[in-house]
Amino acid sequence: MQKGRSWMLTLIAMTMLTTVLMAQDKKPPLSPPGVASVTFADGHTVTIDYSRPSMRSRKIFGGLVPYDQVWRTGANSATSLKTDVDLNIGGATVPKGSYTLYSLPGMNSWKLIINKQTGQWGTEYDKGQDLARIDMKVAQRPAGLELFTISFDKTGGDSATLKLEWENTIASVDVKEKK
Repeated sequence: MQKGRSWMLTLIAMTMLTTVLMAQDKKPPLSPPGVASVTFADGHTVTIDYSRPSMRSRKIFGGLVPYDQVWRTGANSATSLKTDVDLNIGGATVPKGSYTLYSLPGMNSWKLIINKQTGQWGTEYDKGQDLARIDMKVAQRPAGLELFTISFDKTGGDSATLKLEWENTIASVDVKEKK
């Protein structure tokens, strides 16, 4: 009886110690979540939810992210774009709704891919669901950027520039409310 009780107390103590050690070992995710959003003058909003991978001393474009292959435009779950207003993105009409963003990086040119499939893991790409493939402007950053970053720079009451930045690259495209 005494031996059984000692065994049970030892098991409970080990379980508690394991739980405490596991709680202390929580590290931040390698690709933390990110959000980019813009609110236009009339209150309409565009929001992008994505994950932000790090360079971690790796060559990114033309290396980890191969040129001329569809990229999930982030990490983990697919990058989502939600808009409550019809948009013109780089000349393409994007009706209000939810979409997934992919991109097609090249050495000298990029395309932004607006895809109608939503809720999937980032690597589950179905070209048949593409709404549009949009040319992006490409520029070099003056210094490397460790974390992949998506942002909007407002350019007017109903317009902004969408920017994808990582490593030494900036890919951008104009976004405007479609009226």
